[in-house]
Amino acid sequence: MKHEVTIKDLHDLDRAAGEFLSKTGEHRIIAFFAPMGAGKTTFTTAICNRLGVGDAVCSPTFTIINEYRTSDGEPLFHFDFYRINRLAEAIDLGLDDYFYSGALCIIEWPENIEELLPEETLRVSIRVNGDQSRTVCWED
Repeated sequence: MKHEVTIKDLHDLDRAAGEFLSKTGEHRIIAFFAPMGAGKTTFTTAICNRLGVGDAVCSPTFTIINEYRTSDGEPLFHFDFYRINRLAEAIDLGLDDYFYSGALCIIEWPENIEELLPEETLRVSIRVNGDQSRTVCWED
């Protein structure tokens, strides 16, 4: 089934994140495929806010992985594989431990490790529209 959530502007992020979370159900590994500047980190921040993450959310471009805690105390792992050049670099991080932990894993730049993504990964694209709104779409 195909799904879409439209983000009209920055003021619409909270609503869109809530709608996204309600439609993605029990998916634990979510990979955002989108070009630079499409809003992957911004949307991830909105998702984290909806889940009650108290820490400041930022792109883990240099650290590769950030760990947060939701308001329920559950871990949430945020990955950014933009700087990964070889699959071995990602493997050395112990990805399987994160992916199979049962925790929510949100991935930016999954293109760089696509061969390592588990089959159950929810593949989500973010498209920038002509009016600068965003369309978040996926199929499950």
